[in-house]
Amino acid sequence: MNQHPITSAIVLAGGLGTRLRAAVPDLPKPMAPVAGRPFLAHQLDQWITQGIRDFVFAVGYRHEAISGYFGDHYRGATIRYSVEAAPLGTGGALLQAASMFAGNERFLLLNGDTYFDVALPALADFAIARDADWCFSLFVAAEPGRYMGMMVEADGRISALISDDQTPGRLANGGVYLVHPRSLHGAPDPAQGALSLENDLFAAWLAQGQRFHGMAFGGRFIDIGVPHDYHRAANVLPQTCEE
Repeated sequence: MNQHPITSAIVLAGGLGTRLRAAVPDLPKPMAPVAGRPFLAHQLDQWITQGIRDFVFAVGYRHEAISGYFGDHYRGATIRYSVEAAPLGTGGALLQAASMFAGNERFLLLNGDTYFDVALPALADFAIARDADWCFSLFVAAEPGRYMGMMVEADGRISALISDDQTPGRLANGGVYLVHPRSLHGAPDPAQGALSLENDLFAAWLAQGQRFHGMAFGGRFIDIGVPHDYHRAANVLPQTCEE
């Protein structure tokens, strides 16, 4: 039994997925089939195994396809839905979904189109030891320009964010975050307009002095946001049991 205190997660699953539309025309991106099951099901298996029991799906485009498949429970975990009435962007979707959590416990934030083999106990220990507001899971990005790069100090503190980083081999944002709820205090009202998590909120919060830290992991990573990577996802994801 894992002893880390992280039991809740938000999954950002509301994007339009326009780059993937040619390969998966009728479904929201996280529902794209991989090895006979939705990509999102593979992702949930990973985190339920590590102790997550309460998920909030931040959904928008064709959200009925997601709620119709998963319902309110999946493999012993509770699922709730934060539905966008209008597009909120990744930042606005996070802020609306986070309002569904009570208390002041850290929670996991996941990109619904990314699978990253992160050890949650290690990430939690790292974040708690540094009292991080945001703890990023980092990977070595081979593709220049696709992912947000990170300037990471020796102690794991993130000192700068580099959008569309053109440097191959730099540590980059892997789309798995551990978030302290205090980091969201005073954030903009998501009803006032769409907000990008990476381009709007991260830059502002880092400038305000929030504690950003990052931990590198070397496990499986796949982002199905483009057709090429979607088509190879079945060869990257671990074998999982059938429902």
